[in-house]
Amino acid sequence: MNQILIAEKLYMTPGIRKKRTIFRIEFFLSVFALVGLLSYGVYSAYDRNKSEAVSKEILAAMETRPEKMVVEEQVVVLALNSQTGVSQQVNIDEIEKVTVTREIEISDEQKVTARDGTVYYTIGQINIPAIDCEYPILASDTENYDTLLKIAPVKFHGANPNEVGNFCIVGHNYRNSQFFSKVPNLEIGDIIEITDTFGKTLEYEVYDKYITVDTDTSCTSQMTDGRREITLITCTDASDENRVIVKAREKV
Repeated sequence: MNQILIAEKLYMTPGIRKKRTIFRIEFFLSVFALVGLLSYGVYSAYDRNKSEAVSKEILAAMETRPEKMVVEEQVVVLALNSQTGVSQQVNIDEIEKVTVTREIEISDEQKVTARDGTVYYTIGQINIPAIDCEYPILASDTENYDTLLKIAPVKFHGANPNEVGNFCIVGHNYRNSQFFSKVPNLEIGDIIEITDTFGKTLEYEVYDKYITVDTDTSCTSQMTDGRREITLITCTDASDENRVIVKAREKV
C-alpha cells in the first residue's frame, strides 16, 4: 500500500500538475464559449423570426390606393366692381361660397405603422413564386438602412416599382428560407412579380445571374433602353464580401 502511494507521488510531477491545471482551464473556457455560441445562435434565430413577423404584418397592412384622389374644397367668391375692378364691400352673410373639386397625386410611399408603434414606409411588394418569397419593399432611408434591412427588402437605387428604369432591391441572405436567402437559387426564366402601392402588378423574367464583389455597382446602371427592369442584390452563401446579382426585365 505504501509503495502505491509513493509511486503516485513520484509520477505527479510539477509539470504534470501544470498540464492538468491548463487542461481544466481550457475545458471550462471551451464550455463557456460553447454556451455563448449557442446562446447567440438562439437569440439570432429569435431576432430573425421576430423581424419576419413584422415584415408579414407590414405586408398585410398595405392597401391598394388610387394614383390620384379627387378632393372637394369650399372657396369664397367676391363680386368685383365693374368700373374699378375692386371687390365690392359686402356683408359677410352675402359672401358666396362654392365647392370646387381638384385632383391631387398620391405619393409612391405608403405609411404603415406596426403594432409596436414603429412607422415604416413601403413602396411596393415583391413575390417570387419559384422560391416562395413574398415581402413588402421598404423605401430607402440612409440613416436607418441596416435596421430596415432586418425587417424587409429595401430599395437600393434607381427607379421606383414598375417605372421605366432599373429598380434595384437589396435583401439579407440568412442561409435559411427567409428574406432573400433563396434568391441565389433563382434560374433564368423564373418570374418575379412586383406590385406598386397603387395595386399594379407586373411580371419580370430573370435573364441574368452572376456573382460579383460588394464594391461593384455596375448592376445598378439605369441604361435599360427604355424598358422596365429590376435587380435583386444579396450576399452569397459563402461570403459576405461577394454579392449575388439577379437581373430581370418586364415580361411582354
